[in-house]
Amino acid sequence: MKLHQSTAQMYVPDGKPVTEALQRITHLGIGAHQDDLEFMAFHGIMECFASETKWFGGVTCTNGAGSSRIGAYAQFTDEQMMVVRRKEQNTAACIGQYGVIIQLDHSSATAKSATDPDLKDDLKAILEATQPEVVYTHNPADKHDTHVGVMVAALQAIRELPRAQRPKQVIGCEVWRNLDWLGDAEKVLMNVSGHDNLAAALNGVFDSQIAGGKRYDLATLGRRAANATFFESHSTDQSNQLIFGMDLTPLIVDDSHDILEFVLGSIDRFKEDAKARLTRRLGKH
Repeated sequence: MKLHQSTAQMYVPDGKPVTEALQRITHLGIGAHQDDLEFMAFHGIMECFASETKWFGGVTCTNGAGSSRIGAYAQFTDEQMMVVRRKEQNTAACIGQYGVIIQLDHSSATAKSATDPDLKDDLKAILEATQPEVVYTHNPADKHDTHVGVMVAALQAIRELPRAQRPKQVIGCEVWRNLDWLGDAEKVLMNVSGHDNLAAALNGVFDSQIAGGKRYDLATLGRRAANATFFESHSTDQSNQLIFGMDLTPLIVDDSHDILEFVLGSIDRFKEDAKARLTRRLGKH
C-alpha cells in the first residue's frame, strides 16, 4: 500500500504480516491527532478487545507537530514532539490490542485543505485494504478545523469506493464539541461501561499532552459519565459511561446527500426542539 508521506508508519502490535493485519480489521478509527482515537473511538476499541473475530484498526492522520507543551516538554522542538507522539500512539495500540495502527504523518494544513487530495487518497487506500464494517471518525459539527478536515476526507474516500466495499456504518464522534445537543432519536448511543481500567490506561498513555497542560484523561471520562447521567431525566442510569455519536451512514449510502446540509438539518431540528419547549412554557403559539 503506497502512502503519500515517506515518513508514514504502519505498526502491527502482534507482529502479523501487514496484509493479514489489514484484512482482519472490522472496526476502523480515523482520527486527526495522536490520542483522538482513544478519546472518540473507544467503543470500537472495546468491541474488539480480546476478541478472536473482531479487530480494531487505527489511523492517525497528522504528525503532532503543533502539540501544546509545557513542563518537561516545554523545550521540545516540533520534530521531537512528533517522535514522542508517534511512540505514545504505538504504545496505546499495544495496550488496546489494535490489529494495526497507521500514522500518515500529514501536516494539519493538508488535513484542512479543501483542494489537496493526498489525505483522501491515503484514506481510500486504507479503506480498500481493510474494508471495515464500522468506521469511527470526527463529527461534522466539531469545532476543530483539522478534525472537520479529516472527517470530510474520510467521507469523500468512502464515497469513491464501490458500494460493496463501503462500511455498513459510519459514526461521527465527540472530541472538540460534544453531541449532547443532537436529538435523542438521532444519537448513536455507545455504552462503554465496565472498562474504566482500559479507558484510563489508554488515555493515560499520552503524557506529552497531559503533562503538557491538557487533562484530556479526566475530561474524556468525565464527559462519558455526564452523558450517561444526563441522557435521560426520568429514569435511572442505564450505564455509567456513554459516548454519543452522529450517524453519518446516510452520507455514504446516498452520495447525493450534501454533507453541509446534512449537519445543518440536525442543527435546525435542535433549534426547533428548543423553540417548542420554550414556546410551551411561555404560552406562545
